Formats: sequence, structure tokens, C-alpha cells
Amino acid sequence: MRTAGRQLLQLAVVALAALAVLQPAHALDYPTRTVRLVVGFPPGGSADIVARLVAQALTERMGQTFIIDNKPGAGSNLAAETVARAEPDGYTLMAESVSNAINPTLYKKLNYDQLRDLVPVASIDVVPNVMDITLDVPAQTIPEFIAYAKLNPGKISMGSGGIGSSPHVAGVDMVHIPYRGVAPATADLLGGRIQVLFDTLPAAIQNIRAGKIRGLAVTSKKRSDALPDVPTMNEFVPGYEADSFHGISAPNGTPREIVDRLNKEINAVLADPKLKARLAELGAEVLIGTPEDYGRYLKREIERWAKVIEFSGAKAE
Repeated sequence: MRTAGRQLLQLAVVALAALAVLQPAHALDYPTRTVRLVVGFPPGGSADIVARLVAQALTERMGQTFIIDNKPGAGSNLAAETVARAEPDGYTLMAESVSNAINPTLYKKLNYDQLRDLVPVASIDVVPNVMDITLDVPAQTIPEFIAYAKLNPGKISMGSGGIGSSPHVAGVDMVHIPYRGVAPATADLLGGRIQVLFDTLPAAIQNIRAGKIRGLAVTSKKRSDALPDVPTMNEFVPGYEADSFHGISAPNGTPREIVDRLNKEINAVLADPKLKARLAELGAEVLIGTPEDYGRYLKREIERWAKVIEFSGAKAE
């Protein structure tokens, strides 16, 4: 009887030891199936473009498919809530943008907490916004546009990716038309249904280069290497700055081994000269760091945009 009890105890110890070994091994085997990267906006916008580039690079590097799941709605809150409630196993990730820093202040009641329910995985890049206008607006510079706007009060329509998106809170006083993402707003800008759009540079740059729209100014501190002839907004309005960013998060509770593996692989693809050059061509500046680095960056952005939102009086509609 005593021998049988000892054998059971030994089996239990062996089972626990095996479990302790198997858990990290499972994380190290990650991924073993398709990974879903949720984007909170329709296809064609900056968040979607960057997420697809990174997903393709991760697919090639890690040997498993990373797919994009566009889930637009409520300024990307629908997507963030979906990821926050997902199984924390590394197979559902959030493609974050500046909206994830804006929404905690803009929306008084959210069904998730950005800093509690999502864990930072990796930063991707920082991108300027750019002020685009239709070619029939007779302005070549910001001062000329301001003069034109003063002569035509209430006649200029400005599109944005939604209430509280970085284009909307940029402080431009015009008739505001919110869209469920920048891509449909761009379509209306090209069609002349709106005259102005504060867009992210990756989404706008091809149309600017093709001469379909005019880029008046970027909103970063310095000019973009991708559009060196386009001035910064702070050359006309000192202190003006309104960058956007992209990053990746996971549901809270995702094993640290998986978070670290993803961070390592994302940093590796961002360091690859081919992807780095492609992002630079779109006006994006790669931002490589640890999960903690991205977490600190995101927290600072939430605090920064909280001040902007409170000052502007922007409210979710």
C-alpha cells in the first residue's frame, strides 16, 4: 500500500514537471496556426496598409499565415473590444493606431480598458498626418488656404476618419464630415465631394505623388523625407504637431513567451532593409523597441491626446 502511494506521488511529480516543461515549449512553438490581426478601419487606410505589410512579412518569416481582419466601427473601438475579449493565446492581435490613444479620453464609456485589457506587444512606426486639398481649391500654401477659407465661410467641407481621429482634433475650423475610416473619405476627396482631408501620409502619399490631390503641409515637427517639398504645419503655426503611429497589442493574459516571440519577430521584420525602405517610401519612420517601450509610448500618447481633446472640446457622436 505504501509502495502504491509512493508510486502515485512519483507519477504526480512527473506529471507536474512535464506540464511545467510543456507550457514554455508550447509558447516557443508559436504559431502553429493562422494568426488574426484585427484592424479597426476599412481597407485602404494607413492602419490597414501598414498592418498588411507587417502581416505579410511575419507570414514569410514565421511560416504561418497572419491574416488581416478589418472590423471598422466606433473609431476602432469595435476592433479593440473584440481583441480585448479574445482568447489570450496569441492568435488574435490588435493593429493599433493613434485612435487607441485618443479613444480612452474621447469616449466616456468603453466596454474595454486600453491599458488594462490589452498588453503592448510592439511598436511599428510613427507617421505624419498631411493636409490634402482638392485641385480646384485655389491655394498652394497654408496662408493662401486660410485666406480662401475666410472668404468662403461654411463652404469648405473637411473629411476625417471619424470624430476624435487625429485629423479631426487637429484644430481646423471647417464643416466636419466624419467617415468610418480615411479610405472612404479619400474617395470623396478625389471625387470633389469634400475639399479638405487631414490624412495619414501612408494613405495619401500615392495620390499626392500622382498629382490627384495637393498636399499643403505635413503635421510632424520636421519635413518628411518621402515628401521633402511639402512644408510642415509648424512652419506656419509654430508648435503645431499631430503625428500618428502604429503598433500591435494582444489580449491581457497572453503568455509572456508569446509576447516576447512576437516582439522579437516584429522587430526583425522592421529591421529588414526591404520592409524598412517600403515604410519609408510611405512616409513612415520605423519605431523598434521592447513591449515595455511601446507601453510607455502608448501611455504618453494617451496623456498627450487627452489634453488636445479636452482643449478642442471634441466629443464622440
